[in-house]
Amino acid sequence: MKAKAPKIIIIAVIALVLIAVLFNCFTVVQAGHTGVVVTLGKVNEGVLQEGVHLKAPFIQEVVKIDNRIVKLEVDTESFSKDLQTVNTTLAINYRVDTKMSYSIYKNIGANYEDVLITPAVNEVLKATTARYTAEESVTNRALISEGLVKGLNEKLNDIGLYVTDVNIINFDFSEAFITAIEEKQVAQQKLLKAETEKQTAITNAEAEAETIKIKAQAEAEANNVLNDSLSNNVIEYYKIDKWNGELPQVTGGANPIIDLK
Repeated sequence: MKAKAPKIIIIAVIALVLIAVLFNCFTVVQAGHTGVVVTLGKVNEGVLQEGVHLKAPFIQEVVKIDNRIVKLEVDTESFSKDLQTVNTTLAINYRVDTKMSYSIYKNIGANYEDVLITPAVNEVLKATTARYTAEESVTNRALISEGLVKGLNEKLNDIGLYVTDVNIINFDFSEAFITAIEEKQVAQQKLLKAETEKQTAITNAEAEAETIKIKAQAEAEANNVLNDSLSNNVIEYYKIDKWNGELPQVTGGANPIIDLK
């Protein structure tokens, strides 16, 4: 029994080594990833696609590169056209071209976000915000986002990085600038209220004047109708109807004076 024990141990060790070698001969590349093969420190050209692959045990390493759309948040500072400091938080959605995975890893390494993307975001953002005043930056977020996407792709596409979307999470300005904007908004609201009240007064005055005009026209038309209807016979009728039967006390003309009252 004592002689068999070392043999059992040796067999177990050999079995474990064989199992380790066997498992080290295979690698699995997950969905949405590519595998970059590194042989004794040298990056092989081309990539492994999704699935199970064979590799040389212990001398080859497979680095997994995520080729799905990845989100990167960047906090950075820039300046507006009117020299206001703009502290910005951006969310950048990007992906790595599957065909360029090995090239990116070979030339840059696995930390390509810090080496390439973040510096590019800072540079493009500074160039973009410099085209707008601080107020315009707030009201033109969509244009700035589009400019960032275009500028970043111009810098990164040749390397194999593609930016699909840039979202501006936040724009922060100095307290002095925010106070100035608030004061300006209050002044604009007061001016708008004054203009509204002025326009209302003008409208009311015009309406009143129009009412007076219509009333005057109506009275004039009524007088014209009355004048047209007063013939000599009608006037004589009213004179006789108003006469009390007494002759006037004073005469001096051809016709007697009859008081119609």
